Amino acid sequence: MLNQLPIYMIQCLLITITVECVLASIFKFKIKDLVIVLLVNILTNPLLVSITFSIGTFFGNTYRGIATLVLEILVVIVEGFIYKKVLNEKKINPYLLSLIFNIGSYLTGGLINYIFY
Repeated sequence: MLNQLPIYMIQCLLITITVECVLASIFKFKIKDLVIVLLVNILTNPLLVSITFSIGTFFGNTYRGIATLVLEILVVIVEGFIYKKVLNEKKINPYLLSLIFNIGSYLTGGLINYIFY
C-alpha cells in the first residue's frame, strides 16, 4: 500500500493546485499571487497527504478521517497566515480565502475519488 503513496501524492497535489489556482483566478489574482498559491500548496499538501495516507494505512480509515479533519484545519490556519503575510490580494480575509480554497480542493478531490475509485 505504501508503494502507492508517491503516485497518490502527485495526484492530490495536481488536483489541489489546479482547483486552488482556478479559484484564485476567479478572485482575479495576479500572476505573482497565483505563484504564491502554487508554492504554498507545494509546501502543505504533500505533508498532509503523506501523514493522512500513512495513518490510514497503519491505523485504519477512522483514524485517517480524524487526522484529515485536524490536519485540514491546521493547513487552513497555516496557509491563511502565509497568505496574510505575502499575498498582495487584500480584498478578502486570508483565512477565509484559505478556507474557500481548501474546501474547494478537498471536495473536488473527494468527487474525483468517488467517481474513479
